Formats: sequence, structure tokens, C-alpha cells
Amino acid sequence: MKKIGLIASAAILSLAAVSAQAADKLTLQLKWVTQAQFAGYYVAKDKGFYDELGLDVTIKPGGPDVAPAQVLAGGGADVVIDWMPSALATREKGVPLVNISQVFSKSGMMLTCRKDMGVNSSSDFKGKTLGVWFYGNEYPFMSWMDKLGLKIDGSNADIKVLKQGFNVDPILQKQAACVSTMTYNEYWQVIDAGLTPAELSVFKYEDQGVATLEDGLYVLEKSLKDDAMKNKLARFVKASLKGWQYAVDHNDEAADIVLENDATGAQTEKHQRRMMGEIAKLISGGKLGRLDEAAYSRTVKTLMTGKSAPVISKVPMGAFTQEIWDMATALK
Repeated sequence: MKKIGLIASAAILSLAAVSAQAADKLTLQLKWVTQAQFAGYYVAKDKGFYDELGLDVTIKPGGPDVAPAQVLAGGGADVVIDWMPSALATREKGVPLVNISQVFSKSGMMLTCRKDMGVNSSSDFKGKTLGVWFYGNEYPFMSWMDKLGLKIDGSNADIKVLKQGFNVDPILQKQAACVSTMTYNEYWQVIDAGLTPAELSVFKYEDQGVATLEDGLYVLEKSLKDDAMKNKLARFVKASLKGWQYAVDHNDEAADIVLENDATGAQTEKHQRRMMGEIAKLISGGKLGRLDEAAYSRTVKTLMTGKSAPVISKVPMGAFTQEIWDMATALK
């Protein structure tokens, strides 16, 4: 009996080894550090959704020194998360990024300003210092300022642009009247630092008519010329979207899963749970993850309409595909 038990155990271990070997490896590069902004992917991994579809997914956190498109182009990832303005600008410069799924259907980007520094409406921007994120995040801001007719550079600039780090110190220290914030992150850092909503003027890009698409999944064109890779990407999208739906339906649990994966220990339960609640507002139900082509066209138009410095010079061709999403939804 003991021998039979050993044989059975060996067989189980052998099957497990074969199963592990059979899983297709795929690496996802995040746009930023481990936080609820990427909860769906961590949930999919934690709940075994990737395993169910034969995938061994590695999730690589980003940071201020990580450019997802460069990681992708250099072979360090199979899929990256990026904002569409950055992705389209990068594509025009020669890196053939293609959107295969658009998880966030709404923009969470805002400009948060101090009323005690004289900003109550966008007409008060002139003569002020505004904090702006760069590394591809500046493009929606540039389009908005152009729409307002405000010059942002040169000797006769209407405003002073402060190259903002990924914090809110400039508004707290009154180095800038306004800073870039996200509905789900930096805005709450401002609040937690002591400023109240009544003391702030908040301008959501969605309300200014210059909102552009944010977190989407991108691959290189060559990945879409390989049938085996397309199948792997379809499985990845299906499992990821299942993870996102679970995260939207179970905010607190999703935030807790994110915290378990935060190797730095820098995140807090309060902030991540609050962030997950705000993130859920940016994700539409229905055809979750399918790119809204009208929203894509609005993004392209916004990026091309800058009179002084358009972000892209022509309408992109082949910058997105619905094929992977269609394949993903067809999977059983």
C-alpha cells in the first residue's frame, strides 16, 4: 500500500509538473507602481483566472524611471499598460504600438488648484504656475491649454509650467497654484495633507472636452502576426477582464489583494480601498475592455488640434485592433 501511495504521489507530482510546463508565459509591464489602478490584473492572478486559461503571467511594477513602451520595444514585456496619448505619440515616432483592449473608458485626470492662490475658474490660469506631469502625461494638458488659447512656453508664455514630480508637494508648499492629480490618487493625497474640498477648485479633463483615453493594453504589431501569440493574448485579455469585473464587484477584496502584492509596503489599506472605489467609476460595464471607437476618434482629434504643438501630426493607421477582444469573448 505504501508503494502504491508513493507511485500515486509521484504521478500527481508528474502531472503538476507537466501542467506547470504547459502554461504559456506572458509578462505584463504596468505603467506605475503596484496599486489599485491595476487591481484587475492582480485579482486575475490571485484568483487563478490566468491559470485556468493556461497562462503563467508575470506582472512587473512600473515607476518614475520606467517607460512601458521602451520596455516593450526592448523585449522586456509582451504587453504594457499605457495612456493612449503617450502610445499614439510613441507610435508616430516609430514604435508600432497597438491597442488590443481599453479597460478604462473614462479619464481620471484632473487639475487641482488652490482657491487662496486665485484660481476659481480656468480663466484664472493666466499668470499662474501649473504643475504638469511629463513622460507622456503632458499631452492632454497641452491640448487643453491650446484650446484655452494659453501659450505654455516661450518668452511671452501665459502660464508657467512646473515640471511636476509624482507628488503633490508644489500645491502644499504654494510653489504652484495648481497641480496634476488623478481622481483616484493624488487628489486624496492633497486632502489627506490638510486641504479641504471647499478650499480647492477641481477641473476634470472629462468636463473640459479634452479627455483622452487612459489605461489600455498595448502590444507590438509583430505580436499580431503570430497566431500562437494572438491566442495567448486573447486568453490574457479574457482572464484580465474577468479579474477587472471581480475587482469592480468586490472593491475592498481587490484592494486587499493589491496590498498583498505590494513588495514595497508603501501602500495603505485606507488609500487603496478608496482608490479602488474611484477606479471602479472609470470602468464601464457592458462590453468591458472593448475600445469605444468614438472615444478613440475623440482622443485622436484632441491630440491633433493643438495649433502651437499638436501631439500627433496625422491620423494613425493600425493603432488599435478589436480582433483580440473578439477572440477573447469567443473563448469558452
